[in-house]
Amino acid sequence: MAKFQMDVTLNTLGEFVTARLGDGATGVNLLADADVGKFVKMIGDSQYGLCAVGNEIEGLVSSGPEGSTYDGFAVGTVRKNGRAKVMLDGLQATPGTGVIAVGDFVVAGTVTARGTALPAAPKVCKATAAATGLVYKWRVVALSGTTAVGQIAVIEKV
Repeated sequence: MAKFQMDVTLNTLGEFVTARLGDGATGVNLLADADVGKFVKMIGDSQYGLCAVGNEIEGLVSSGPEGSTYDGFAVGTVRKNGRAKVMLDGLQATPGTGVIAVGDFVVAGTVTARGTALPAAPKVCKATAAATGLVYKWRVVALSGTTAVGQIAVIEKV
């Protein structure tokens, strides 16, 4: 591990958007405060839902709806850039096995269920399926250990 190391940065210049948060239309599909920090992708008109394993990362839930809804949808904030701490989860084709190095592009790894707080940092897998064709590119910029599954890293939106 390097003596100087990039870390998560928080600033007011980040790209934050207010959006509907849910995996579906309404009810049990709504995201909650427990979903803050999880990876999301756009799934509908003005709406983000949780990423599944292997999905490209479009952003992270930054603030939850705090139990309120608007027109049947939870409304919260999504951060679409910057850096985030993550846990390494292997290769896209085989989550749980493989290594990820600095410079590798990543996609969503094994996910934590909707409505359940993250037990640790969200997981990422090395993008192996046409990594050069990614639209939403996040890459590893720092490692806090080795390149193995379960280690902590920092990713950055490119």
